[in-house]
Amino acid sequence: MKKMISAGLCVLLCLTLVPTAGAVGTSASCAVLMEAESGRVLYQQEPHQRRLIASITKLMTALVALESGCPLDEPGPVPEQAVGVEGSSIYLRSGEEITLRELLYGMMLKSGNDAATAVAIRCGGSVEDFAARMNDKAQELGMAGSHFANPSGLNDPEHYSTAHDMALLARACLKNEDLAQIVSTKSITLGQRTLTNHNKLLWRYPGCVGLKTGYTEKAGRTLVSAATRDGMTLIAVTLNDGDDWRDHAALLDWGFAHYVPVRAAQRGAVYGRLPVEGGLVPFVSAVASEDVICPVGAEEKLDLALDWDRERCRAPVEQGERLGTLRVQCGDTLIREVPLTAAQSVARDLAPERRGLAGLLTHIFER
Repeated sequence: MKKMISAGLCVLLCLTLVPTAGAVGTSASCAVLMEAESGRVLYQQEPHQRRLIASITKLMTALVALESGCPLDEPGPVPEQAVGVEGSSIYLRSGEEITLRELLYGMMLKSGNDAATAVAIRCGGSVEDFAARMNDKAQELGMAGSHFANPSGLNDPEHYSTAHDMALLARACLKNEDLAQIVSTKSITLGQRTLTNHNKLLWRYPGCVGLKTGYTEKAGRTLVSAATRDGMTLIAVTLNDGDDWRDHAALLDWGFAHYVPVRAAQRGAVYGRLPVEGGLVPFVSAVASEDVICPVGAEEKLDLALDWDRERCRAPVEQGERLGTLRVQCGDTLIREVPLTAAQSVARDLAPERRGLAGLLTHIFER
């Protein structure tokens, strides 16, 4: 049996320094603006429409490669299959010795399709097997509207994603330290190659931290970007956008102007005292297992609701045992569900006769 406790947990945030949200729009077929920490969508335009995505595909390629366990700095030969691949290139030579790190920089900064193919073969054995790993990762991230057929983003009817899915992918990429470092690099020289990032926002937009550009004639211009300001990181995604540099700057400006980051929950903080059935003490403190920081606009209200399971609150209760869930909502939007755990252990209360016998024995043996 579960019980909802919301009284006293409603937090009204008076943010008088935040201007009232105004209209924002783009030239894109699809667009999303998402706050990176919470995943809250601040703006969306056809967010779940499936489209060709071109080279922003390489965000997934890089993430899967970095999670594959392949050594980053161990040289290996370039496979013949990666030489002369259609589209943008870093001009790999068959048999050339090159590290995975160099391939990733060439793939992300110069958008080399040959580098993406080499990465897939090195980390997955074949392009086909690596694409299967990409789809497994997409499923893990909740990218329900996506399917990957290749590591580079070349046009294929079975290769598509959505603006919302690509924002979810960008969140995961920013959490990977190696990948976050790569996509934020403006220029680098590795071996005989000097690589300059195609992402002009790294120079044009203050606080930009990457991520990836893309283009094919059928997909149009695609772009995933992110910027950090005052402790908040926003992710912008546009698909088929002929004015993407301007649109991303406008989306990011709008997001930073109309939202501020607010700590909705703090790890270790007590969010309820729950009754313990059959315990030596009548209550146990329920604490949040993680921090929650989310963007909040003018006059918006965060609601915190504690959902606990009575069956879990039967003694004995172990410290750290999950007791329920703290739900963080903004209006009708669920921001995050945070596990609530026991702050301390609660032993089972012995029956009166057992307590009496235990006390008598203790008295005898202590004498």
